[in-house]
This record gives sequence, structure tokens and C-alpha cells, in this order.
Amino acid sequence: MRSYLDFEKPVAELEAKIEELRVVQADGGGEVQVDEEIARLESKAAATLKEIYEDLTPWQKTQVARHPQRPHCLDFIGALIDDFVPLSGDRKFGDDDAIVGGFGRFRGESICVIGHEKGSSTEARLRHNFGMARPEGYRKAVRLMDMADRFDIPVLALVDTAGAYPGIGAEERGQAEAIARSTEACLNLGVPNVAVILGEGGSGGAIAIATANRVLMLEHAIYSVISPEGAASILWHDTTKAQEAATNMKITAQDLIRFGIVDQILEEPAGGAHRDPQAAIAHAAEAIAAAFADLKALDRSAVRQSRRDKFLSIGRGKL
Repeated sequence: MRSYLDFEKPVAELEAKIEELRVVQADGGGEVQVDEEIARLESKAAATLKEIYEDLTPWQKTQVARHPQRPHCLDFIGALIDDFVPLSGDRKFGDDDAIVGGFGRFRGESICVIGHEKGSSTEARLRHNFGMARPEGYRKAVRLMDMADRFDIPVLALVDTAGAYPGIGAEERGQAEAIARSTEACLNLGVPNVAVILGEGGSGGAIAIATANRVLMLEHAIYSVISPEGAASILWHDTTKAQEAATNMKITAQDLIRFGIVDQILEEPAGGAHRDPQAAIAHAAEAIAAAFADLKALDRSAVRQSRRDKFLSIGRGKL
């Protein structure tokens, strides 16, 4: 069943009318002809949806990025990666299901995939901790990146997290250090790495695996140092000002490409990736393949230098 966001109410009403007419059509046995009315409403709904999504505010984009039916890491892995073999554990404490990682094949080539998984059901969300990784998740990511580097296998990061888990246990086990080590592992890779911001790219929890040669971002995703609610709480002690925070923080793909923080915006289907996950994943696949192709000719030293130059250039002459 489709879930609608608040600002999608006009589309929801039109699509509800379409469903009612289809029921009438099915029960009418040909006596009631409503084909033309259905076609008219479908056209109006599509036009309304397009109009709404052409002018989304940063807060509305935040809502789209968090949509529960948006395709997640495991959806991308299932559609794009053949012979995927997940690996578990950090060899120090345990496993963390908030980060999924392993090896497989992308279009016939070996690849290492690391990503945040939020889960698509209540049970899965609890198991994956809503994509908020603990230290062992980032240490697992480091272990996988070390293996990929040793065997000359490129790395794909699929980013979708509100941020690293802020619990006491995570802090006791070295959350900040684990994030720093994971970021360092990204920077030290001698193989190409590409990151895709699928939904939310939250704080160091995202950067820990998104410090890549190429950073791609879905059209309605967000990428920020803190959530809008967190920023509003710190700046104004008032979480109801999250919309104002989202606008001022410049967290959208359109803002971030202007600043040079992301390299490419990946267009989503009309109405967001949650309306047509297969199309969104297919479009992302082409961009991922192109990004790796651009980096394929570089030797290990050049790969590292390219990544270093990318991050050192952020903010210079982009304002």
C-alpha cells in the first residue's frame, strides 16, 4: 500500500478517486464506462505530482529522503550485485547489522559493497537499528576495505543513515575512534571507491564510508553534518524549527553539488525513488558504472591523489 507524505495530499486525493472509479468499472460489468475519466484523472495526478516535486523545499526533501518505501541498501545489492557474499563481524566485539558488507560482482567485475541498511519492516528496522551503526559496524567496514585493497577490488559504499548510533555503549566501545578509522581507511584505499547517498547522509556516520573518489547523490536525498531536528535543538532549543534549520543548512543535492561536496546528482523517477524503486536503481547503476570506468585507468598512487585532491578542493571557489 502506497504511503503519502503530507505535501502529496493533492495527489493522494486524485489517486483515491482513480481507485474508486476502477472498483466501479470492475463491478459495472461494462455497463459503466469510466475509462475516459480515469485517463483524465491519471493525467492530472501525474502533472500534479511533477509540479510538486519540481519545487520541493529542503524540509520536504528531507521527508522524501526518509520515506519508508524508499529503496534501501539491500534493495540496491539485490538488484545490482551478483553472487553477493555478506561478511559479518569486526573480529573485536561482534557484528552490527546496521552496516551490511561483502563481496560480489557488479556487471561481471568483482566489487566490495559496504552500506547502511535501515530495514523495510518493523522487525528489520529493529534488527538493523534503523541504519545507525555502532563501532563494530565501522570496524567491520574497515576490515572489508582492507580486504578489498589487498585483493585490488574496488569499493562501492551505499549511504543511508541518520547518523552513527549515539548510545552510551557505542561511546564506551570507541564510536568516534571507529568512525575516524573508517574515514582513514577510505582515504588510504589504493583502489577506486564510489559512494552513493541513497536517502539520508547523516554526519560522521555517513562520512565514515562516503569518503570516496566519486560521491553520487540521489536527487531527493540529503547530506548533512547533523539532522535538521538536531540542529534546531542546538541552535534554538526548539525542534519545531527543524524546517528552518533544513533550509539554512544547505543539505540538498542541488546545494551540495554547487559546493563541490558531491560530484553528480542522480535523477529520480517522478514522485521520488519510492514510487519506482526499480527505475531509480537502474539509473543509479549506470552512474556507478560510469564512475568506476572513469577511475579504472588510474594506478594506486593516482587513485589516492585524486581522492585527496577532491576533498582538499571542497569549498574553494564554490561559494
